[in-house]
Amino acid sequence: MQLTSIWRCFRRCTRWSPDPLATGRPIGAFRGDIMRNAGAGSLELGMDLGMALGGGSHVTCSPVSLHAGLFGKPFDGGKRMDHGSSQDQQQHPAEQQQPYHPQHPAMMRLYEVQKEVSTLGPQVCTFSGLQNDREYKRMERELTQLLLQVDQVDTEGKLELQGARKRAAQEVEGLLRYLEENASHPSRLAIEELSNAARELVDERVVAPQRAGGVAEINDELVDALQEFILRLTQIKTEGRVPLRKARYRALTRLCAVQDVLESRTPQQTLSLPLSGETHEAVNRINQVMVKVSMARSQLLALLMGLSGRDSCAHLSRILTELQVELDALDVSGNAAIRNYRKQVVEEINGLLKHLDLEGEGDDTRRYDLAQNNSIREIEAVRAHVSHLREGVLRHCVMGDLSFRPKAELQSLLTHLDQVDTAKNPCIREARRRAVVEVQAVITFLDLREALLCRQPGPEEHPSHRAVWMVLGSLSDLQAQVLGFDGKRADKSYMMLEELLTKQLLALDAVDPLGDASTKVARKQAVKFAQNILNYLDMKTDEWEY
Repeated sequence: MQLTSIWRCFRRCTRWSPDPLATGRPIGAFRGDIMRNAGAGSLELGMDLGMALGGGSHVTCSPVSLHAGLFGKPFDGGKRMDHGSSQDQQQHPAEQQQPYHPQHPAMMRLYEVQKEVSTLGPQVCTFSGLQNDREYKRMERELTQLLLQVDQVDTEGKLELQGARKRAAQEVEGLLRYLEENASHPSRLAIEELSNAARELVDERVVAPQRAGGVAEINDELVDALQEFILRLTQIKTEGRVPLRKARYRALTRLCAVQDVLESRTPQQTLSLPLSGETHEAVNRINQVMVKVSMARSQLLALLMGLSGRDSCAHLSRILTELQVELDALDVSGNAAIRNYRKQVVEEINGLLKHLDLEGEGDDTRRYDLAQNNSIREIEAVRAHVSHLREGVLRHCVMGDLSFRPKAELQSLLTHLDQVDTAKNPCIREARRRAVVEVQAVITFLDLREALLCRQPGPEEHPSHRAVWMVLGSLSDLQAQVLGFDGKRADKSYMMLEELLTKQLLALDAVDPLGDASTKVARKQAVKFAQNILNYLDMKTDEWEY
């Protein structure tokens, strides 16, 4: 659910009245209304918002309970979901006997502060920027001003007013602390560091050369480098914090968009285009449009990577739409080659347009909070099935029974994963990739076991070739242990497995093929196999989150 819907819900639940404390409803109930109306997809946001606005205390807001009814418990950034207790109502019985009228000047000023905190709360809970951002400085300035206003409230030395002022100050301080913690969190800084590194790479290899009138260096090496940045971003821990999830998702969507643009451009560089202007009178117009499309592609990459301070996605979208209209107006009837040429340019324009809706990307909680996502549920169901099959395979191997070979079932799971809709979401994409690796690990284990079982070495087998097979036998035993491993990197068993696998790599490195071609191929495949086992072990222990 979008933030605006949550805010409308909050306004319905906390509509201002001349006597707000006379409603008799607990502050925590307002939070409950927000969370119920927000839906499962925004549960986490509802938690943060509820803690920012209500504090989590279920103490009735009545005129005789001012100290508990105004702001409740201090805001803690959504880390605590306290449903309250009877102790809250028994903390200051003496204070409850001396209520102050809601129209008291001090209370009225604190109510005004509460309204302003209610406005800033949702903004703080969803802010995903850094401390040097303009929006951060604005919210920090407004919260600091509120803190000063609370400090200036005259309590006349009365305990109840002092308690209410203290809780108001704690609310504002909690929001300030939450804002600062997220903007300076190590994970947020890691996201920014990777984004900057990717930005510099795209600027150096693509944007800067095209602005200088040169040719961009678009190749597989550049695409692979971007893919590495994407994988590292997906592995950054967010601790379930909405701002960190949002920042990571926004960085991922832009990198994936850049990667798509570059991948679609790579094969087109080999086409023999543009056509000669003598072929048809419309060709010159299409050639001119194609030049503009090439410039628009460079502008798009600059926009996606934050390298363009003047252009906007809306402006570039208008330019590309005008080029489409210009192409549609051309008369190319009767000439199939020209029609295909125009069609290709139109398709390239459409490919650029689909990446221009990213300015608001990440505002929808459902895009980065994937607990209730249907694709994730499908992937998790497949992983559970793979886990069941893996346990069966390992159990039969321990008993020496190699008849259990569910390869057909595992292949069907790979087909199922290939059909999962990722909706171009990088986190879902990574979840699917990891599930595929889990399936492939079991399949390769079964294949190696079968190959070792069917192996019949002859007397003329090359000694080096025999040495490679001995290492493969050891790798098969180690892979069984890796498949069954369910610990952390700090565990001794992990370090032991890592050391044993490294020793097998060293043993392969020591094998001298002695000019035997088949041994060279076998050793190369064995090295790759050992590295895949190590990578799988790392993947199982990297504590990745959606």
